[in-house]
Amino acid sequence: MPMGGFNMNNLMKQAQKMQQDMAKKQAELEEMEFTASAGGGAVTATIKQKQLTALTIKPEVIDPEDAEMLCDLVMAAVNEAMKQSDDTYTAEMNKLTGGMGGLF
Repeated sequence: MPMGGFNMNNLMKQAQKMQQDMAKKQAELEEMEFTASAGGGAVTATIKQKQLTALTIKPEVIDPEDAEMLCDLVMAAVNEAMKQSDDTYTAEMNKLTGGMGGLF
């Protein structure tokens, strides 16, 4: 019986649906790939499930005299792809939870 307009059964159903929606969205996000490049496309990195799945380096940026620059480009591309992944995950979960993702 509702008390003061509050229906516990309805609230539980809503919470269950939100959990199901979140699980479905998490599964979708796990299948997404995120690609970013650095150095004007000299290095391109692709990640999926927080794992590097592809790395492309244009031959013209491979300079044995400047390995540090190549390392910087690789790190920049990988970090940007990871950021895209994290930002997308956060945005999608916030859509489902109205920003209350930390409660679930």
